[in-house]
Amino acid sequence: MHVYFDHNATTAPDERVLEAMLPFLKGEYGNASSRHEFGTRARKAVSRAREQVARLVNVQGSQVVFVSGGTEANNLFIKGAAAYLKSTQVVVSGVEHPCVAKPAQDLARQGWKLRKIAVRPNGLVDLADVDAALTDPTGLVSVMLANNETGVIQPVAEIAAKARAKRAWMHTDAVQALGKIPVDFEALGVHAMTISAHKIYGPKGAGALVVDKRLELKPIIHGGGHEMGLRSGTENVPAIVGFGSACELAAERMDKISRKLQELRERTDQGVSALGAVIFGQGAPRIPNTTYFAAPNIDGETLVIELDKAGFAVASGAACSSTSTEPSATLLAMGVAPELARGAVRVSFGVHNTAAQVEDFLQALSAVLKRLRRLTAIAV
Repeated sequence: MHVYFDHNATTAPDERVLEAMLPFLKGEYGNASSRHEFGTRARKAVSRAREQVARLVNVQGSQVVFVSGGTEANNLFIKGAAAYLKSTQVVVSGVEHPCVAKPAQDLARQGWKLRKIAVRPNGLVDLADVDAALTDPTGLVSVMLANNETGVIQPVAEIAAKARAKRAWMHTDAVQALGKIPVDFEALGVHAMTISAHKIYGPKGAGALVVDKRLELKPIIHGGGHEMGLRSGTENVPAIVGFGSACELAAERMDKISRKLQELRERTDQGVSALGAVIFGQGAPRIPNTTYFAAPNIDGETLVIELDKAGFAVASGAACSSTSTEPSATLLAMGVAPELARGAVRVSFGVHNTAAQVEDFLQALSAVLKRLRRLTAIAV
């Protein structure tokens, strides 16, 4: 039986979440925009979920705009905000997810100046380079709260304060942080924030853009004016209900689960280091469940395949780019040599993983590395 160590890619919906969703996949199938009893019950369920999501990130329900997931939310902010602003500069970090980096590149093709903030070798954004970037007139800034590959937690509140001082709109992609560390919209000082359900034991197909109510955005999907006019389309009621339930569950168990996950990560860090691997982001604050490492002279894709054969599901980087043979853009931005970056493997733990599984993994990793190193020596 395979052990799943790829929770930054996605998580299995919790049983409590599935129970909350099930009625809306069966008898409660009304359209939340309909004015009859079926529609009223669906609309109430969406409103309840909106409040559950809002409580987890310390905002009012009216600030939560439901969308299909993190990618849509990031696009909605960047494109929707740009439509209201004069074309100046859009600033993003050098380690953003492609669903932030690519919309920002699209703005550059429309006349905006694109500025990427440098990151230090430990994966943290260089705050001095933030200051340097903001010397030019800037409309938008987007820096993720926790990196999906390294797990490094960025000083978003400090960056937001700098952005606000320059009258720029500040956004953070908090998809990987939600449910693992406290995420407080007000404390972060941002204008907008992206979150997603399927990273916190909720369903795929539900996410949200959390917005400052004073923010003006132009929708990127036009139609019937759903979600306060910002995201048209019939609401995915079962997924939204599941998102709300997952947020409520995360609020209840975050502290306990995070302590457990950190213990697993620390043992993994210790074990892979003893095997000669380099851990990326070590020394910087990281979310508690993530270890991203590479063994010199060992190909990451090969290592992932061999570990899969040994019964462990891990990743060679971000799930969205797992089919790419190019080195991780995140690691290259951190100054990691391309040959080492190609060896990167990510382990990300979840609520059901155990210390015994970690020990079994380290034994399997040791055996696989010995075999691959022997083959490499023969080839040379």
